[in-house]
Amino acid sequence: MPQMIRKLLLLVLVLTCTSCKLSRFVYYNFANITDHKIFPNRVIENDTTNIFQFKNRTDKQLVINVKNDDSFEDYLSKNETVAFLVIHNDTIKYEQYFNDYNQASIVASFSMAKSVTSILIGCAIEDNYIESVNDPVTKYVPELAENGFDKVTLEHLLQMTSGLDFNESYYNPFGHAATFYYGRNLEKSSLKLKLKNEPGAVEDYVSGNSQLLGLVLTRALQDKTVSQYLQEKLWKPLGMEYEATWSIDRKENGVEKTFCCLNARARDFAKIGRLYLNKGNWNGKQIVSEEWVTQSTKVDTTNGSDAGYQYQWWIPNEKGDFVAKGILGQFIFVSPSTNLIVVRLGKDYGNVNWVPTFEKIKEIVVK
Repeated sequence: MPQMIRKLLLLVLVLTCTSCKLSRFVYYNFANITDHKIFPNRVIENDTTNIFQFKNRTDKQLVINVKNDDSFEDYLSKNETVAFLVIHNDTIKYEQYFNDYNQASIVASFSMAKSVTSILIGCAIEDNYIESVNDPVTKYVPELAENGFDKVTLEHLLQMTSGLDFNESYYNPFGHAATFYYGRNLEKSSLKLKLKNEPGAVEDYVSGNSQLLGLVLTRALQDKTVSQYLQEKLWKPLGMEYEATWSIDRKENGVEKTFCCLNARARDFAKIGRLYLNKGNWNGKQIVSEEWVTQSTKVDTTNGSDAGYQYQWWIPNEKGDFVAKGILGQFIFVSPSTNLIVVRLGKDYGNVNWVPTFEKIKEIVVK
């Protein structure tokens, strides 16, 4: 069968079977930073009367030694970067966009959304929607009791130590990740999850933990959606420059994909970093407790936890730095000791290990 006919038949399949997760997987695969266009979403409004602006003293000639004597800009562009910001002492020291992207371009966060979900869990504890990270998941999602989740706490989910049986492969159309990403009933899929290890025994990074946190948050908030809570707690108070969206599983009564899929702009992602750089305080107002920020980003190896991961944030070293990270090379790198934030958004990682690049920038900028 000619290739064009096969493509047309596949397109017909997708259009006539819009609820079919497999057809969407085949048609759209692989995940792309433009995926905010293919999913329904909820809008997260900003406060246009209260926009926070970083001081703007850009230096496009930021000099970093890279391979093959490329300029830094060529290096970024060749390695699939679409946005790159360096912010030091609340001043934009470098800001560039590539590959037809600009300051107003929307980029899907992918797993950087996990870090935002963690922030909202911390806020929900402060607001008494959730009592404690020691609460069992079944306190909020009692249906999971029959799957053996009585001993799984919110902290287990936050630390990825729940023992969840979850196939994280995005290449497997029958795996959990594809079901959660392309499926249209996240709650139903979440309630089917089971355990393969004893909770607290070992760290295993899987997105099901983050989606269960989203389900807990949804149940705890009751009359608010996760997007509404994000708007209330972060998007408006932090003076975001643009509105954002959060992709949901379906148009009617949809559920936010809290393991991924917060769609925003580079400068606004940087403000998430600034909030944690300042220990949860935003210009004198405590948005989320300092204790929560500290617990979320410290090195901890107790109870099965991994030294490189806490409360949905990556810990790349023992210098106090921490990172929100997405599968296609989305990063919010935060260095509190040097008052530095780096945001890198990309179509892919390219051929770069980005964290050492951020650490090199830290050395240069703070001289």
